[in-house]
Amino acid sequence: MTNPPHILVVDDHQQIRDSVTRFLEKNGLRATSAKDAQDMDAKLAKGHFDLMVLDVMMPGESGLSVCQRLAADKSIPIIMLTALGEETDRIVGLEIGADDYIAKPFNPRELLARIKAVLRRAPPVETVAGDFAGKKVRFAHLTLDVDRQVLLDSGATEIALTSADFKLLMVLLERPRVILNRDQLLDLAAGRAAGPLDRTIDNQISRLRRKIEPDILRPKIIKTIRNGGYCLSADVEVDG
Repeated sequence: MTNPPHILVVDDHQQIRDSVTRFLEKNGLRATSAKDAQDMDAKLAKGHFDLMVLDVMMPGESGLSVCQRLAADKSIPIIMLTALGEETDRIVGLEIGADDYIAKPFNPRELLARIKAVLRRAPPVETVAGDFAGKKVRFAHLTLDVDRQVLLDSGATEIALTSADFKLLMVLLERPRVILNRDQLLDLAAGRAAGPLDRTIDNQISRLRRKIEPDILRPKIIKTIRNGGYCLSADVEVDG
């Protein structure tokens, strides 16, 4: 049975966090809350989320800054929470990568409807997984449980993957020992074209290497190909 979508609610007001998470859970979703950007980063590092509800006005790093940072690699769909009269925040949020917005105060049912609409536009795990759906994929010293989006090392220790990590890893696993340039990787993993001086894929590769390479300074699993791009330099075995 497929797990229900997992929503991360990021808002510095505890009453809003608690009421939204309770409402989402009563309506068949999983929900986790975070009080600020630092708390959000900690939650993202520990688990997979399908969508984020993100407040614009927060102490410390603002919601707009968070949105811009996360939208750079399209790691998670984002719905912004804005003040009723702050049209500028809504426009800026959409321009920097938010998928939708809703103004405070809001009806929880409208938020739920917007969440479902954004999730319908996002590719489900089965689409990303392709022929690997329902299987375990082994490469180097690692095993990827595709349906759970969980990566295990040789000692069965779980390695946290973001949505962007998972999508990029799936692209590489489906094409072992094939050289893929940055434009191809960005198109296959995020469904968009690279802009001028776009370093998104380089940043994603670096982040993924930090999680899977025994020696980050001498990567052997994901190799850099001079004037070419990147290549998964490992045999891939599929169980199940």
